[in-house]
Amino acid sequence: MPRLLIAEDDADLGPAMKRALELDGYVVDLVARGDEVGAALAASAYDVVLLDIGLPHMTGLEVLRELRSQRNATPVIVITALDRTTHRVAGLDAGADDYVVKPVDLEELAARIRAQLRRRDRRHDDSLCVGRVTLDFAGHVASMDGEEVPLTAKEFRVLALLMRRSRRFVSKADLEGELYDQDQWVESNTIEVAISALRRKFGRDFIRTARGLGYMVGGIEA
Repeated sequence: MPRLLIAEDDADLGPAMKRALELDGYVVDLVARGDEVGAALAASAYDVVLLDIGLPHMTGLEVLRELRSQRNATPVIVITALDRTTHRVAGLDAGADDYVVKPVDLEELAARIRAQLRRRDRRHDDSLCVGRVTLDFAGHVASMDGEEVPLTAKEFRVLALLMRRSRRFVSKADLEGELYDQDQWVESNTIEVAISALRRKFGRDFIRTARGLGYMVGGIEA
C-alpha cells in the first residue's frame, strides 16, 4: 500500500489521522515540525504528504514552496483551519494538490488521498489489473479470474506495490519500505515469505525474480 507522511503538530489530530489511515492499510509516518518534512522526504519515498499550515519552526507554506522549488512533485494535501478563499488560493498557488479544512472528516480525507493516487498512477478507478490478477485498492480485495483471493495485510501491500510498478523490477528495500514505518523493525525474511505466499496463491510465474534487481509482475517494459 502507498506510504503517507503526515506533518501535523496537533497532539490529538496527528496520531488520530495516523491510526485511522494505518487501519485503512497505509504505511504512515508522522512528524510535528515543518523542518522535519524535508528530512523525512529525503529518507523515504512518500506517495502523498498531508501538510498542516501552522507548523512550528517552518510553516506549511514554506515547506511547500521549498519542495516545489526543488522540483519535488510528491502530491501534497494541505490540512488547515484556515478556511478563507485567500488562504485556499495561497495554498494552491504554493503548490498544493488539494486543500482540506479542519475539522477533518476522515472518510473524505481517505477519498481525497485515493484521488491523488489515481491521478499519480493515471488510473480511472480504484482498481488495477495485471494479467489475470485484479487489485481493488478501495476494498482491499485481490482477485484472479474474478474469484477473490484472500491475502494478509503484508501480502496485499507487497502485491500493491508490485502491481503499481508493473513491468519494472522493484527492489527488496523498496518493498520493505512499503511494509514498515519509522517506528518498526524490518525482519530479514519478511519479503521472501510474502513473495512465496503470493506465488502459491497466484502461480509461481506471476512474480519474477532477478538477482540484484528485485521482483516484478507483468512483462518487461520496452
